[in-house]
Amino acid sequence: MRPARLMKVFVTRRIPPEGRATLAQAADCEVEEWDSDEPIPSQELERGVVGAHGLLCLLSDRVDKKLLDAAGTNLKVISTLSVGVDHLALDEIKRRGIRVGYTPDVLTDATAELAVSLLLTTCRRLPEAIGEVKNGGWTSWKPLWMCGYGLSQSTVGIVGLGRIGQAIARRLKPFGVQRFLYTGQQPKPQEAVEFQAEFVSALELAAESDFVIVSCSLTPATKGLCNKEFFQKMRSTAVFVNISRGDVVNQDDLYQALASGQIAAAGLDVTTPEPLPTDHPLLSLQNCVILPHIGSATYKTRNTMSLLAANNLLAGLRGEPMPSELKF
Repeated sequence: MRPARLMKVFVTRRIPPEGRATLAQAADCEVEEWDSDEPIPSQELERGVVGAHGLLCLLSDRVDKKLLDAAGTNLKVISTLSVGVDHLALDEIKRRGIRVGYTPDVLTDATAELAVSLLLTTCRRLPEAIGEVKNGGWTSWKPLWMCGYGLSQSTVGIVGLGRIGQAIARRLKPFGVQRFLYTGQQPKPQEAVEFQAEFVSALELAAESDFVIVSCSLTPATKGLCNKEFFQKMRSTAVFVNISRGDVVNQDDLYQALASGQIAAAGLDVTTPEPLPTDHPLLSLQNCVILPHIGSATYKTRNTMSLLAANNLLAGLRGEPMPSELKF
């Protein structure tokens, strides 16, 4: 009796050990991995997916029509090690009947923790303060030196009150935030009741918030949402934080708002492009804190994500229900 033909799986990066071990133990799969922490070059990706039945990718991998054509008709499952799916050509994927797995929920807490950390780091000017200690700028205690903005009795506006937005609000509430505002496609009264959050337009949120936190998905409606008009509505003492996707923000408009003092400060965990060039104007500003997209970067979270991505992939290949399947 001839052995069953193994299903080819291509993995676009060296993933954390729990997911890697799960794939290695799959007796019905032949796994090929781009064995590097760095992104796979597009030509290597196109070569690797040829004939693949399953693809495990990251948010930095553009899965478009060209790549799908290169893969061929064997491709039945795409599993992404991310919550966001804006790197996937979903219309084309749906047309071809390919199933998609993703990793929601498991990174909510880690990303919310990072958002709060970034907000506090930015509003209390921690990088500047650390720099002053190191460069000799700290001479004595001064009444207004290194003053920033506190959360107590403030108004916090959240763009996108999804899982992560709610988790951020839940963590900020004990800081004494007086009022929560939120905006999005539509009101979410059940989700908002915990924080007594008020649904407002994006521009109302910008005008009335002391702190603005962007945690929405990237869609055609949210692309460039935070632009010149948005920043002009914000207070000169307001702090802006983005942990969603870089393209939600017009970075040229943000730079002008920060450089001119139109807003007080900004903290970004996401940019366009990623990585941000080291000579980018935003990096020249003291009132802009930029992190290298580390929202989910805890050991536990990344391992859980990799395990879920592996299980999504294997379940899809075997015709079973995925633990987390994207519903078109």
